[in-house]
Amino acid sequence: MSMQETIPGLALAAAANWPDRPAVIDRDATISFDGLLTTARGVARSLLALEVEPGERVALWLPNRWEWVAAAIGIHCTGAVLVPLNTRLRGREVGDILRRTQARVLLSAGRFLNNYYPAMLEGQDLPALLHVVVVDETEGDDPRQICWPQFLTAGEDVAPERVDARMAGLAGTDLSDIMFTSGTTGQPKGAMFTHAQTVAAARGTVGLNRLRPADRFGTFGPFSHNASYKAGWVAGLMSGCAIVITTDVTPDAMAALIARQQVSVMPGPPTVWQGILDAPGFDGAHLASLRLISTGGTTIPVALIRRLNALLGANLVTTGYGLTECCGSVTNTRPGDDAELVATTAGRVLDGTALRIVDANGRDVPAGEAGEILVRNPSVTLGYLDDPAATARTVDEDGWLHTGDVGVLDGAGNLRITDRLRDMFIVGGFNCYPAEVEHLLAGLPGLQQSAVVGVADGRLGQVGRAFIVPTAGVVLTPADVIAWSRRNMASYKVPRFVEIVDALPMTASGKVMKAELRGRALPDG
Repeated sequence: MSMQETIPGLALAAAANWPDRPAVIDRDATISFDGLLTTARGVARSLLALEVEPGERVALWLPNRWEWVAAAIGIHCTGAVLVPLNTRLRGREVGDILRRTQARVLLSAGRFLNNYYPAMLEGQDLPALLHVVVVDETEGDDPRQICWPQFLTAGEDVAPERVDARMAGLAGTDLSDIMFTSGTTGQPKGAMFTHAQTVAAARGTVGLNRLRPADRFGTFGPFSHNASYKAGWVAGLMSGCAIVITTDVTPDAMAALIARQQVSVMPGPPTVWQGILDAPGFDGAHLASLRLISTGGTTIPVALIRRLNALLGANLVTTGYGLTECCGSVTNTRPGDDAELVATTAGRVLDGTALRIVDANGRDVPAGEAGEILVRNPSVTLGYLDDPAATARTVDEDGWLHTGDVGVLDGAGNLRITDRLRDMFIVGGFNCYPAEVEHLLAGLPGLQQSAVVGVADGRLGQVGRAFIVPTAGVVLTPADVIAWSRRNMASYKVPRFVEIVDALPMTASGKVMKAELRGRALPDG
């Protein structure tokens, strides 16, 4: 397997093929493919100065910025394994991931979103973590902290040939990253992927969107997720197109960015596109550069698809379905599909992907009948980090990924998602798992039991509603629960509604009857 099947291999080829073309556009900064590789190699030399070895884990806890991309490529160049961390996570959540991956180095934001990120790790037991590289100004007196300029300067004493040797020794079968995704156990699970699997996923995006060097591909969502990472900037390395980083997702700012940077391909959830179209003074000329829009993640109004298609002058809005466990996309509608199909289905399988709908006994069901969605393709995860039992439950001996989602195939092979076996709901495009929120809530003083369900929300699609049983003699208010949650979990996981109850409805076997909880009207409704 050639080095071309690795992320550094793609970066090398891109720098050779399009050295001066823009690779990443980040607000006022434009980084060429050659400049991106040069910085990435500098990061790699600095990691070698910290004695990072192939296979070791290096975590990245940064907002979307061009340094994220350079740092990730640099980590890969050393043969280390990238552990991407969402900036919405809080110290307790990040500490758990750092412990489980035994990360020796963390590349972190400094002050961001009114927090100093390294300080959020205070009190966390992290014996393996030796270095915290702050890609901003450092604060405090933690001896592990290194500022970005100091980090890069230290790498100047490392011979470039050492990086060359690490890159030459990298194979497509080596691990590229561990992507953490939640599950029904309440603890996030680390899905492991190789370079070749990541490259295969990017190749699917390039083909589906017909990306070419002339394109400017907008990113939406954090680089810690597949949509902006493997289906984002890695696809950019492969195709030679420029990746445009989105930082402000308000309607006016999004429309202005698309117009200013002449974005040609842009993903985004329905709420964003609805906001753009409904913004006062919206001018369709703002979207004139777009040749393709992708959306999804929640219910899509057919009227929205029709309005967008009318602006684009053709049926050029698409949607799809995917999971972290297979590097992203499984199915997608295609340019040319009508608005009704895009609004009501997740499209057809991508090239190289097989899909089955099965009943409770694992038997295939005919078109039109609901069952669990099973997926098999080259990018299905190798398994979950240090969790063979969860791996066996999720990926069977024949390589089929058991998604836990329920769907129906029509006669033309279009997939419609009807339910989620795992109770997952989507908050503004972020997957939210009740079991994980309940696991985090268990740390709330005075809480005896909790149950979380998703409820509809006009702005975010869905939000969490928590039912809280306090410990006897303890008074908890909804405001107490929400305030504690905001301090201890990512904002999209924070329940928007809290109801204090004496007891939860239980089955005879002791399981919470979540269907009953979902059916309860909100207190004001």
